[in-house]
Amino acid sequence: MRKAIFTILMASLSSFLFAGNGTNSGKDDITNSSYSQTALPASGGNKIYYGGGLGLTFGSYTRISIKPIIGYKITPKLSLGVTFEYEYIKDKRYPTTQTYSNYGGSVFSRFRIIPQIYLHAEYAYMSYEFSTFSGGSVREGVPFLFLGGGFSQQFSPGVTGYFQILFDVLNNENSPYASGEPFYSVGVSVGF
Repeated sequence: MRKAIFTILMASLSSFLFAGNGTNSGKDDITNSSYSQTALPASGGNKIYYGGGLGLTFGSYTRISIKPIIGYKITPKLSLGVTFEYEYIKDKRYPTTQTYSNYGGSVFSRFRIIPQIYLHAEYAYMSYEFSTFSGGSVREGVPFLFLGGGFSQQFSPGVTGYFQILFDVLNNENSPYASGEPFYSVGVSVGF
C-alpha cells in the first residue's frame, strides 16, 4: 500500500513538473520512452536555452529516464537544438527480472508561427535492448522522425506552460509504438 501511494505521489509530482505521455503498444519487453521537455532559457536574453525531462516509474515495472536538451535561437522565430536520452528499466513482470539500458539522442527544430504556436520537427535515434526467446538480449537501433507542433503560453516573466503533439512518420518495424500513435507532452518552463 505504501509503495502504491509513493508511486502515485511521484507520478503526480512528475506530471506537474515534467508531464509526458507515451503508450506501450504491446511490446512489453521494452520501454514506452515517454518524456517531456522543459526548456529553461539562459539569463540575460541569450539565444541559448536548455532544460530537459525526467521520467520516473516505480513498481513491478521501474523506469528512470533523463533527457537533457540544449537549443539555439537562430532568429526570434526559428531555433535548433539537440537532446540526449538515457533510460534504465527493471521489469519484474516476467519469471526472471529483466534489466535494460536504452540510450540515444535527437536533433530538433522549432518554428514559431505566432508567439504561442510553433511547428516542431525532430530526428531521433534510440538504441533499445530487446529480450530474445533464448533468455538473452539483443540491441537494435530505432530511428524516429517526429513532426507536429505545440502551443505555449507565458504565465508570468520566466514561467511558460506548453502542450505539444508529435507523430512519428518513419514507423520503423522495431519501434515500440503503434503506427500513427501521437506523442504528447505537457509541461512548465521556468527561466532563471
